[in-house]
Amino acid sequence: MVVFLANRANLQRKRLHDRIRTRLGGTFENVRRRRAEPREAGPYRVVAHVNPRRFLGDDEYPVTTARVEIGFQLQTGDSYEYYWFNWIEPDRSLLVGWHRDDTHDDLGPVHLQVNDGTTPVAHEPAQFVDSHPLDVVERRLDSLRDAVLAVEWQQGRPVGLDSAAP
Repeated sequence: MVVFLANRANLQRKRLHDRIRTRLGGTFENVRRRRAEPREAGPYRVVAHVNPRRFLGDDEYPVTTARVEIGFQLQTGDSYEYYWFNWIEPDRSLLVGWHRDDTHDDLGPVHLQVNDGTTPVAHEPAQFVDSHPLDVVERRLDSLRDAVLAVEWQQGRPVGLDSAAP
């Protein structure tokens, strides 16, 4: 179990993303921090590459390359940080990710989203974790395997999430 005793009010954007990069270094490959692109909210993203077959424990998984992208926006108009925690498979144009931002208010402050390329195909409410961003990263990492394996496919395209999955 990981315990974080940091004061969230004193978080610095660059330092936080460097700490996320350090945390992912033991599990993922080619972990780096990059500046967010103009279309992305927040200042930085941490990008890490992974072999899905090894990470998911499934030798038959249909692709061998994926990446995780994590970004936090600390200064928001709300009392909590915004974040984006995405699993991306470029070969299948799949994105599965948790987003805590100012979109989809009807789903609550956090939603799990599935995209086929740039087109969202599913949004589900997700558990709101109101704690230090590094704790959020740990909890989302713990749930990532189940979220990726819950994606439903039709004719080789992601179409939603299996509601019976954990």
